Amino acid sequence: MPTLLISGLTAGALLAATAACGAKSLDAAAGGDAEPAAEVVLDQAPAEEKAADVINAITPDKELAAKVPADVKAEGLKVVSSIGYPPMELWAGDGKTAIGFDPALARAIARKLGVTYTLTDEEFNSQIPGVLTGRYDFVISSMTDNAERQAKITFVDYVRAGSGMLVKKGNPAGVSGPADLCGKTVSVVDNGSSLELAEKYDADCKSGGKQALNILKFPGDTEAMLQVINGRAQATITDYVVAAYKAADPKVEVEAIALEGTESPWGIGMKPDNTALIESVKGALDSLIKSGEYGKILAAWNLDKLAVESAVVNGGK
Repeated sequence: MPTLLISGLTAGALLAATAACGAKSLDAAAGGDAEPAAEVVLDQAPAEEKAADVINAITPDKELAAKVPADVKAEGLKVVSSIGYPPMELWAGDGKTAIGFDPALARAIARKLGVTYTLTDEEFNSQIPGVLTGRYDFVISSMTDNAERQAKITFVDYVRAGSGMLVKKGNPAGVSGPADLCGKTVSVVDNGSSLELAEKYDADCKSGGKQALNILKFPGDTEAMLQVINGRAQATITDYVVAAYKAADPKVEVEAIALEGTESPWGIGMKPDNTALIESVKGALDSLIKSGEYGKILAAWNLDKLAVESAVVNGGK
């Protein structure tokens, strides 16, 4: 029997065996007498991941897996995020395993592409430089897709989310929208979208002849929220999904208010010249959307309202 045929039968047997145990074998090089590539065992989502059953049932799409860049096939998908922004990113009980919607979707994309997955926790400002230098393949970290960031990286948009406010339970200050913030103290994360909104609302109050906002700036979301709990601020501005998650905790005693008209796409950011990876991620996300797996992962984290109908490249403005 010719050597080429033996190799082909070996590859077929290997594929059948790995399919049965939830693993995938990378395609062998086309033509010649190439040996089959090494077996890849796909990562399993941890038990504390709310969408674990959905994720662990995802199998590779053969056509998409065949087009994955060689370095990603060899080294796995290297992902960066900032953990500590529930329900998008948070630590499991062991304090070292990332769960939440962003890690869940990244893991689902990796499984759809038939590659392994690693996630590194980095501060927000280090993420884009890490992608541009090649340390990471992509960033998924509740990052708004906008024109300023598009000048550096290319996004595949995966959800559409808006901003919100947290007020003390019972809303004693009577805050129902931006106009009610005039003359009040508002806490925000410094240098983020919440600060930009607070400054806009402050300008609107002043131009309308009303009292300015007293804006308190903090390095993190938790510090900003504490100002509402201790009564120093009447409201804090953050992403609505985070506000709703915190308001659902009866121990926190806060209420969430959506800020209408603030919705924008959040994107998975990649190096612009890495077109093969961009197409792979876009294809994997579209596949997850069409199969319903994307919707199930959103639902597991009670984030159905953030769903997009298709993967769009650079849809932000």
